[in-house]
Amino acid sequence: MTKRSRRVAIAILGASAFALAGCRDEQVDAEAFPDLRSCTSEAAQGGLFTVEDCEAAFAEAEALHVEAAPRYDSVAVCEEQHGEGACGSEAAATQGGSGSIFMPLLAGYLIGNMLGGRAGMSAGQPMYKTADGKFTNAARSSTFSGNSGATKMNTAQFTRPTSTIGKAPMNRATASSRGGFGNSSAGRTSAGS
Repeated sequence: MTKRSRRVAIAILGASAFALAGCRDEQVDAEAFPDLRSCTSEAAQGGLFTVEDCEAAFAEAEALHVEAAPRYDSVAVCEEQHGEGACGSEAAATQGGSGSIFMPLLAGYLIGNMLGGRAGMSAGQPMYKTADGKFTNAARSSTFSGNSGATKMNTAQFTRPTSTIGKAPMNRATASSRGGFGNSSAGRTSAGS
């Protein structure tokens, strides 16, 4: 092999390794909390996140809850997907939505250390109960055994979910055709207990 062809081969090998590294999903430290107080208590004891991280992520999760929570045409359909007593009206959740549309109650939130994408900022995602007693995020891309605990998660799990504001609420047939809210075939993650 000539000197020039060796350099070209090394350059091609280096470029493909760099491209493959770019395709790999970044993992970040993440933690689930049932409420803001749980996060701030842990932060005060030297946890992974600061009190400011907790507050910012919780505010982000609450905003995403209002914007992207699944919406149903009846409390019965909502409770089929999220469990008895785990739903409320859109009007109560959003301080102004419809009283005939129902949403799951916020059952906790995820906070992720987004060092790569947001320069040390944290990201928050709302969590909802599923009918089988587990928990999931608004995008239905992860399922958790509990709403507290730490894990490593793919940064894609913190992608902003699609807005459901103004869209037709799901009825029993549309919820069933989707396989149920908590039954997505998307990636699964297990955190906490």
